Amino acid sequence: MTEQFKLAIIGAGPIGLACALAAQKAGIDYVILEKGCLVNSLYNYPANMTFFSTSERLEIGGVPFVSVNNKPTRAEALEYYRRVTVAHHLNVRLFETVNKIEQKDNLFSIETSKKHYIVHQIIIAIGFYDLPYTINVPGENLPKVTHYYKDPHHYAFQKVLIVGAQNSAADAALETWRKGAEVTMVIRKQEIGQRVKYWVRPDIVNRIEEGSIKAYYNSSIVAIHPHTVELDTPEGPVTIENDWVIAMTGYQPNLGFLEKIGIQLSDDAQRKPQFNPDTHESNVKGIYLAGVICGGMDTHALFIENSREHAEKIMASIVG
Repeated sequence: MTEQFKLAIIGAGPIGLACALAAQKAGIDYVILEKGCLVNSLYNYPANMTFFSTSERLEIGGVPFVSVNNKPTRAEALEYYRRVTVAHHLNVRLFETVNKIEQKDNLFSIETSKKHYIVHQIIIAIGFYDLPYTINVPGENLPKVTHYYKDPHHYAFQKVLIVGAQNSAADAALETWRKGAEVTMVIRKQEIGQRVKYWVRPDIVNRIEEGSIKAYYNSSIVAIHPHTVELDTPEGPVTIENDWVIAMTGYQPNLGFLEKIGIQLSDDAQRKPQFNPDTHESNVKGIYLAGVICGGMDTHALFIENSREHAEKIMASIVG
């Protein structure tokens, strides 16, 4: 089947939904294409995660986000964006992967896992939570290794190794330890990350200093085995007994997706895609970029709160 729309929005995260709200307000017919569930990146966050931002900074489309806490939780955010989608009858197609985009006679042909679309413009608002950084060691593909952390109860009374020193690693270490896990952290640098939430960092540092959580600083994993893990530490090789490895090594944007459709990336380490900052139109006329993907590999530069304005800039360009 083939459907036609003025605009296709790829990605049903908060910024993709914000673009849909702006399109709806401008009277532009659109469709949102999402390969996972609604706000898929947020869904993959840890179950007990608390946002650093306040709820009003996560609002989109002028829809109030009311939270019972000063800092909203993952569960509250999922419910908020679901209610926004329902209240505004947003045209979103979930679990529909975009496989191919081609430009034909000033139009775009989009082939997905379910349908074929013809559109005039495209907004790419994909996040960066689907491609984890691998640690590239033997045994990384064992079933005991995961790059996503959900709920601490799963790890109760188990020997857990946490890889990383940022927010996700600190949360996983503290939560699993409080459920009775024997927790060890492997940290490449000499300290817990400075970007860790200000109410979490003292907690994890104190637990390490008192010996409740073991931390190997300036260290790395050499190999992962079914029941042990080999480490390279400043004191020499160390082998520890282990049941689970939670690799909180971060995630990267799917820049290959952009390159396939002709969007140019910078030659430096940031690999920032080319776009006009005033309109967010890329070097491919008719294709716009919104959200964290605009930062390339610099995934700490853009968040929901400072990307919401992208929707208005893009819509002003499309309408103009």
